[in-house]
Amino acid sequence: MSRRGRVERQTKETSILVEVDLDGGGVCEVSTGIPFFDHMLDQLGRHGRLDLRVQASGDLEIDAHHTVEDVGIALGQALAEAWGDRAGVERFGDARVPIDEALTEVAVDLSGRPYLVYDVDTPVELVGTFETTLVKHFLESVVANARITLHVTNVSGDNSHHIFESVFKAVAVALRRAVAVTGAGVPSTKGVLQ
Repeated sequence: MSRRGRVERQTKETSILVEVDLDGGGVCEVSTGIPFFDHMLDQLGRHGRLDLRVQASGDLEIDAHHTVEDVGIALGQALAEAWGDRAGVERFGDARVPIDEALTEVAVDLSGRPYLVYDVDTPVELVGTFETTLVKHFLESVVANARITLHVTNVSGDNSHHIFESVFKAVAVALRRAVAVTGAGVPSTKGVLQ
């Protein structure tokens, strides 16, 4: 069974292509025009052990907001397509990931109900040219479109780069664990995840 998703999103502000393969090997091809965001998406693919292709162009002359948001929307939709009815998946996943002084805890439920709890404070507003507030907005977009529950808590950290790297890696590992095929049927007493 193929667990792949492909989404193209075209607006007046952006042009996005996202492809995911949940059973890949962490092969990533990412180009958004936003270097730090590319680096974080690469972490998501590699540590989630999913093949991830993201090609995005957007109105970066204004700022990165539309591009980051639309990549999140398309990625969430591609993930939802890839896991389909979620039959056989573990459903729940969690991870604690340190990057030097930074530590982040993440828990995910492929519940079919979108909800984000985000408790991450960072020392600076910019990493390179990337606005750090966009990380929460990106995750909101993924959660809403993948229809998952996601809790992200940064436990410690002084360096914003390290904090966000631990966030993305922890999300990746938690997702990898949640989408692992460990049984048969939909893992819900309701018989459906939605």
